[in-house]
Amino acid sequence: QVQLMESGGGSVQSGGSVRLSCRASGASSATSCMGWFRQAPGKEREGIAVIDAVGGTTYADSVKGRFTISQDNAKNTLYLDMNSLKPEDTGMYVCAADEHRDIDYCSSSWLISLTGFWGQGTRVTVSS
Repeated sequence: QVQLMESGGGSVQSGGSVRLSCRASGASSATSCMGWFRQAPGKEREGIAVIDAVGGTTYADSVKGRFTISQDNAKNTLYLDMNSLKPEDTGMYVCAADEHRDIDYCSSSWLISLTGFWGQGTRVTVSS
């Protein structure tokens, strides 16, 4: 079973930047997608970024051009670099890992379904 631990959240002013990290333990070669989603009060969960086993990335339109997902396999760590932050980016950011998926699934399909193991999340607050 994959266990995920996020870090790096906090408070930032509009226009600022934050880097989130997600340390994975128990991951195996079966891990095919890793991604981030967020949830704001009163809103539905939103898949925002996913990376597949060969480094292909997909982003939600709401963050495209501002956020970058990356991973360091040697450190078993997933990152989310968030730039040009807006108040509407405020929310709980959760890291996820999915296994045994076709590479084509680790794209817009995963951003919708958000399947797999989830971390506890880290909160990001963007003030105007």
